Amino acid sequence: MLIGLIALVATAAFAGAAFYINFAEHPARAALSSSAAVRQWAPSYKRGFVMQSSLAIVGGICAGLQWYLGGGAAWLFGGLILLANWPFTLLIIMPVNRRLLTYEALPEGDVGALLGRWNRLHAVRTALGVAAVAAMLFAAVNP
Repeated sequence: MLIGLIALVATAAFAGAAFYINFAEHPARAALSSSAAVRQWAPSYKRGFVMQSSLAIVGGICAGLQWYLGGGAAWLFGGLILLANWPFTLLIIMPVNRRLLTYEALPEGDVGALLGRWNRLHAVRTALGVAAVAAMLFAAVNP
């Protein structure tokens, strides 16, 4: 069960960080001018990418391992939901990230729209994290 606990903690940390970004950090960033907001977003994104990608890998692998070792299917389901953040990020969010990272070449009006789009897409990551936590909590209390 220790592996399941690690999965749950990593997944809850992922979901909490994603929630914080959507509901605290990004609204505060949006209060800035577009140029200041995107200059703040770039280093925040780089640090957040390392943290959240690591949490998704640890949580997903540990959840899958807990399932493999005899845990219920909810462990596998939760792990797969959490790991779904990887393809979603790489295929859907990464093109927006790449454009935002070239903010110096973007028209001012595009920056605000891209940051808004980024926040809406990141909300999907938050929802996936929360759903993964729910599945793993269910698995933990229903062995």
